This record gives sequence, C-alpha cells and structure tokens, in this order.
Amino acid sequence: MATINKIRTGLIDKILSINNKDFLEALDKLITSSQSESKIVVLTQEQKTMLEMSEEDIESGNLISQDVMNKRNQEWLNAI
Repeated sequence: MATINKIRTGLIDKILSINNKDFLEALDKLITSSQSESKIVVLTQEQKTMLEMSEEDIESGNLISQDVMNKRNQEWLNAI
C-alpha cells in the first residue's frame, strides 16, 4: 500500500501536468468542499437522541428494505 507522501507526490505531479483550466477549477472545488466537510459537526441533544434510537432499531432488527420504503412512499404519494 502506498504511503500518504507517495500518494500526495503522485497527485501533485499529475496536477502540475494538467493544462485544462475548467478541470483545475473543478478539482479545486472538489478539494475545497471535501476539506470543509471534514469539520467537526456539533449535534443537538435531539439529534443525538434520534441517532441513539436509530441504533436501537438496527440492533433490534426493526428495519425495512429500501424497496419496501420506496413502495410505501409511492403509495403515500398516490393517495394525496
């Protein structure tokens, strides 16, 4: 497995060879957005409680498949 420094150096070399301005701008936006997403998010007590409830549902097997959820949503939308 490549080390972080090898990956970083390889990416820098590839970026230096790019001459397409639009591509570089898009890459800059991608990198900038991923950096901002890595910030710590502070949750409210209500959000923490909902996550705990979700974990309890998972542990107890109270789940439905995405297909079943899609069907329920479609039925609900058709009833409106």
